[in-house]
Order: sequence, then structure tokens, then C-alpha cells
Amino acid sequence: MRVPLSWLREYVDLPATETGRDVQARLVSAGLEVERVEQLGADLKGPLVVGRVLTIEELEGFKKPIRFCTVDVGQANGTGEPQEIVCGARNFAVGDKVVVVLPGAVLPGDFAIAARKTYGKTSHGMICSGDELGMGDDGSGGIIVLPPEHEVGTDAIELLELVDEVLDIAVTPDRGYALSMRGVARETATAYGLPLRDPALLDVPGPNAFGHPVRIADPLGCDRFTARTVTGLSPEARSPIWLRRRLQKAGMRPISLAVDITNYVMLELGQPLHAYDRSRIQGTIGVRRAEPGEQLTTLDGAKRTLDAEDLVITDDRGPIGLAGVMGGADTEIDDTEGTTTEVVVEAAHFDPVSIARAARRHKLASEASKRFERGVDPEAAAAAAQRTVDLLVLLAGGTADAGVTQISSPSAPHTITIPANHPDRVAGVDYGRETVVRRLQEVGCDVYGQDELIVTVPSWRPDLTDPNDLAEEVIRLEGYENLPSTLPEPPAGLGLTDRQRLHRRVGRALAGAGYVEALNYPFIGTEVLDQLGLEADDPRRTVVTLVNPLSDEEPAMRTTLLPGLLGALRRNDGRGSHDLALFETGLVFRPTGEEGKAARLSVDRRPTAEEIAGIDAALPRQPRRAAVVLAGAREQAGWWGRGRPADWADAVEAARTVAREAGVELTVRGDRHAPWHPGRCAALYVVVDGEETLVGHAGELHPRVIKALHLPERSCAMEIELDLLERAGAGALAAPRISTFPVATQDVALVVGRDVPAAEVEAALREGAGELLEAVRLFDVYEGEQLGEGRKSLAYALRFRAADRTLTVDEASAARDAAVGLAGERTGAVLRG
Repeated sequence: MRVPLSWLREYVDLPATETGRDVQARLVSAGLEVERVEQLGADLKGPLVVGRVLTIEELEGFKKPIRFCTVDVGQANGTGEPQEIVCGARNFAVGDKVVVVLPGAVLPGDFAIAARKTYGKTSHGMICSGDELGMGDDGSGGIIVLPPEHEVGTDAIELLELVDEVLDIAVTPDRGYALSMRGVARETATAYGLPLRDPALLDVPGPNAFGHPVRIADPLGCDRFTARTVTGLSPEARSPIWLRRRLQKAGMRPISLAVDITNYVMLELGQPLHAYDRSRIQGTIGVRRAEPGEQLTTLDGAKRTLDAEDLVITDDRGPIGLAGVMGGADTEIDDTEGTTTEVVVEAAHFDPVSIARAARRHKLASEASKRFERGVDPEAAAAAAQRTVDLLVLLAGGTADAGVTQISSPSAPHTITIPANHPDRVAGVDYGRETVVRRLQEVGCDVYGQDELIVTVPSWRPDLTDPNDLAEEVIRLEGYENLPSTLPEPPAGLGLTDRQRLHRRVGRALAGAGYVEALNYPFIGTEVLDQLGLEADDPRRTVVTLVNPLSDEEPAMRTTLLPGLLGALRRNDGRGSHDLALFETGLVFRPTGEEGKAARLSVDRRPTAEEIAGIDAALPRQPRRAAVVLAGAREQAGWWGRGRPADWADAVEAARTVAREAGVELTVRGDRHAPWHPGRCAALYVVVDGEETLVGHAGELHPRVIKALHLPERSCAMEIELDLLERAGAGALAAPRISTFPVATQDVALVVGRDVPAAEVEAALREGAGELLEAVRLFDVYEGEQLGEGRKSLAYALRFRAADRTLTVDEASAARDAAVGLAGERTGAVLRG
């Protein structure tokens, strides 16, 4: 909201010495976000005067039309002689009053004006356009042509109100009242302790049976509707300079008198209005929901197909406007031909949610919808209509029709009961009852009671719904800077939970293994699930869709960590970092279909256990997971060696690293699972509650996935569920026991079938070796002609150690033989050679 200081002074008698910066400081202290103060005309220097065009000579022989003009500027040039000026614009004629800047003046942008020779003539000044004076777009598209009543030689700086200060306020969604001069003036008056001249305090005639007929079919969507008619408008009437300049300073473009007046009143009172050409309305004006498939051509020229939830304004033909958003072209006021002499003024109050959804549905944000969706004062509709009628009568020479239409649904004012000391307890400051009552009354509330206050909220503050809202009003008006700075005193906690400890250990372990943490937004688009190659019935395709997502391209919550990590991998690779190892730990969201609807909680007490349980039941399952992605070199080449590219085994090893932090051993088996390569995909299992449970997958990504996501070749990934690992673990990790006795190492090479998983062989070796086995490690896999078709050799290093003695060679060999024997029984393994 742009607020000209000169306009603001009409409603509040600010001290003459107060600058825009001073007002900004007061409003910021009161809680409004005044982003900046724009100094209009600060670098403008005269003489800038009104001139009358005497003659125009068309200069020939140039690439563009050039005119040599003589202009009467009175005594402003010191001689009274006509001023000779060269000008390229063509939207003025002999006898027109224009704005002339004379030599010695300085225009915005430090543009000094001097006499200069151009196009074979000497130009003593300029005939100015709005852009050259820093006025913005005035709708004329060229030179400023003034009304004929202004005298030659008049100071144009004062006439055009070129010097001013404009406050640029970022209005938050809960303060829709600040999208009006009335609302900002009220805050200013309160901040300075001055009286407010409320522009909405007008004498409004009561409704009668002579107004334009109106029928409301949806009273929930439109609870108030005022219609007024003005006849006998002068086709030649144009917006006066003061009206055009206020619109320009507020950031709006002047269009035509009737439209400018409705925009002016909207800026003044915060109530959006619409003016219809009465001759184009057929029958009764109605408000209803649109029929599916109905179409409407809006004022921007776009033909729109309406939705059944859209609230529309109609006449006997059908929709003539999208309620609260934009009017229709069929009833547009036509000032280009001067045919509109009778208008019907609409001032209504619409449901904020309906307007917000319609504006987003049609991608049609407007000044009206911006105000309706933030909350408009329903009591201001009649006053806004009256103000519009008064201006049309005053400026367009019209006559106010005696008929007044007012339709309103019965409603009671909103009241809130609040303890008088509630703001004190919220802020930790002793304000006292008198201060609380005074501040609430300054907001516009009616307050009754002593220890328990009954507060009636003003109609222009629909955001005040709870006691804490009222406490916030008291606190902000008393000054946030006056709140004491005290450190909270939390009770002694119980430390981190087991889940939190595991989460942190996993992050430290992966970082220690060379991975870099990449935190991503938990939002995805459903098209990425197609790129990952997920089957139609894959549970990961069942997503939670947000009602109001940050981006329409990513409206769903993630069901896997991989899309975000793979996106980070692609971005970093595209920016020159080709050797990558990234990890992320976080929640995924897996709906079960059994979620209910959460109840809205009260803010005046702590939720009960049943209410918290109800909220939990409405949430999807949110398991915590860890994932890694790899590409490029895992070990760098150098003088020490050739290096090594990352492969599927590194992804599996990352899973083992995570599992070790939970104190569990993974069982690894081959699998086929999107988005991994069917021949290089490992399924990860642990024992949970006595049953072997799948906890994740690791391996190389499928080539089609790599191509679809534009990833580096042979990219690998791993994803594992931390909550299941925590359940499989034995609780707190025990510190390792350090033995003082030496280790005995035995290597074995076992030949097995090619389809026998190495994990099964390892499990058999562990069980067969018994308690003397300290560790087993697979260090070589070989396949060759010597072994025969369909056979492979697995070489393991076995480490044996006793806690109380040094093992003999016979003991170590016996343990090895027992391990090999059980592996032979279980998997058909035989010693190689």
C-alpha cells in the first residue's frame, strides 16, 4: 500500500514539521511494515509552469515527426515573449494548455534544462510528459494536456503536486484494513495520540423500494450488497488533476472519471467498488455461484471458463462479473466514445475464501481481490457507495437517483471475553487494566467489564478472533521495544531421545565417511515419480498433496528422499563438481488412507491427550530415513595411485555404515526395485522383533532414470529407514572391549554357485566359527574358466581372538574348519584348490 503523506494529512492533523521518515518510525513501532519512504520531486527544480501553445510548425526532412512550437508562458521567462520549443510529441494542438520547463530547471534524474540547438532550431526549454516529471503513467501516452481553466504562467510544481513523500507499506495478510487510507490514518492517529477524521462517517440514506433490483442467491458468499444509481453524467467530464495525482502516487493508473472515482474510494475506504454502465445491464443484478462451463469475458479481454465454486455477478443474460475480482466486458463503462451517462455503483461484501480461491483459480489477482481476501469492513459498503455517488455528482455533473438498494444478512458483532490482565501475562509487563482498555478502544473495540473484559471487535478487524489477538494489539501499541529482554527459564530436560541420538550419529558417521549433507525441501512433483520409473501400484506414488503449496510444480510431500538428493546431485554436477557424495537424513510422508480430519484446537489451554491423539491420527506415517547419492570418483587419482570411481558397492557400504551406528548387522541380497539397476540393486534386511525386515535398498541407478533426470553416468544411491534400524538395535551402544591377546588370522577361499549371495556364506561362516570369531571380511570375488560355468570364488579373511588367552594354531584352524563345514552344508561351498 502506497500512502502519500499529503493525502494522509487530510485525516490526521500531523505537525507540520513531521516528515515521512518520522511517520515511518511511528508506524513501524506500531507494527506496520513500512519498507521505505519515497521522496517525490526531491531533485526537481523550477521554473516549471503552465503554457499555452500559440503556433506549431511541422519540420520536414527528418526521420521522425518534429514540431517547432511557440508557447505563451506569461512572465515566467522574464520577458513575456513566446517561448520557442522543439518537440517530437503529437498529442497536443494549438490552444492547448501544457506543462513547460524553462532553461535553468532540473528534472528528476539530475536532467538539467538549457537552451540548445536541435533539428536546425534553438529550443528554449521542453514541453513535458508525465514520465519526464516522475509522475508515472498518466494514461495519455504523451505530453500532459491540462484543462483549459488553468492560467498561463502558473507554477506547475504546485499544480501537479510533484513534491511529496510516499510511504510504501508491506501489508501482512492479517492487516487488510491497512490497504486503505482510512486504516493507515487510524494507525497514524493512534501512534501520535491525535484525533481521526474518519472518511467513512457520511450521511447515508436508508434503503427503499426504488433502487436497482438485486437478488442474492448465495447469502454465505455475499452477505451485503449496496447498489446506487447516478444519471446525467457529462460525457466530457474528466478526472481532475488532484484525483489523477493521488491515484498515481498510490501506484494506480488513471483511466476514466467513473473508474478513477471507484479506485479512489477503494484506496480511501478500503472497500472495492464496481461501476456498471446502466444501459448495458439487462434486468435484475444477481449474485450466485457459477454454473459449470459458463463463460465470462473479463475487463482484461480474456474469455474465462467459470468453475462451480466461482461467485459471479449476473443479470438476466448471465454472468457480468467475477465477484470481488474483476468486472465483465459486457457492462464496461465506455469513456472513449462518451456514451456512458448513467452508472450503477456496486459496493458489496464477499466471502474472503471464495474470492481468494477464484483469484488463484483464474490467475487473476486484482486490487479488489487483494482486499477482499484479507478482510474488508462489511459496514463500510454503504458509506463507500455514498462517497462514490457524491464524487460522481461533484465531478461529473451527475444526479443521484433517489433509489437505494441495500441487502444484508443478519449478523451479530463478534465479542471476545478476556481477563483484564491477559496482555500482562503474555508480555511479562504490568500494563494495568486502564492501559489495556484504552489501547483496545483506540483499535476500535467496545470494552465492558472489570476483571473480566467483554470486548466487541470492530467490523474492520476480522483478524481479531482470540484473546491472544487482543493481547497482541495492546503489546504492539505500547511498543515492542518496551518489552523486557529476559532469558527463558526452561525446566531441566531429559536429554536427547534414542531416535535423536541415532539421527545425529548417522549424520556424523556419513560425514566422516566423506559424504556432504544436502538439505532439501520436502516437496516433490508427481512427474519425478515417473522419472524414477516407479510402477503404477508402487506405494511411493501415494502422496500427501498440499492445499496451498509453495510451488504449483511441487504440490506433494515426498515419499522418498531420493528426488531432492538427485536434484542436488544434478545441480552440482552441472556447475562443475563432478566427484560427488551427498547424504540427507529426514522424514518422508507415507499416507495409509486411514487418516482422519484433525479438529481445530483452542489457544487458551494446553491440548488434552485425546486431542493430541486425534491430531496424530490425522497425520500420515512419517518414518525417518537416511539416503546417499554418489557420482564420479570415490577415490581420487594421484601419485599414490589411479583412484577409483564410485560404484554400487560404495552405496551398500554407506548402508553398512548407517547400520553400524544403530548396532545392527545388515543382510544384503540381490533385488529388482525402482529406481535401481535390476542387476546392481541390493535389498537391505535386518531382524526386527524376531523377523527379517526390509529396511532399504542400495546400488546403481537404472540407466533410464539417469537419462530422465540428467544425472552423471553410473550414479549410485542408497536409502534406508532409520526407525526400523533403531527397533532392530539393542539400545545404547556398548563400548568395544579391547583384548590384550593377539589375533589369529585365517584366510579361506570358497567356491559356490554364482547365484549364491555372499551374505548367506558369511552368515554361515559366522555361525560355524563360534564365539572365537572376531570379524569376517570378504576381500576378493573371482569368476573364471578354472572354476567352471556358473561358479564363483569368495575369499574371506577370518580373525579369531580369545578374551582370556592366546589362541593356538590348532584352535584357530579348528574354528576355521567348523566355519567352512557349516558353509558347505548351508550353501554347497567347497574350499578352492
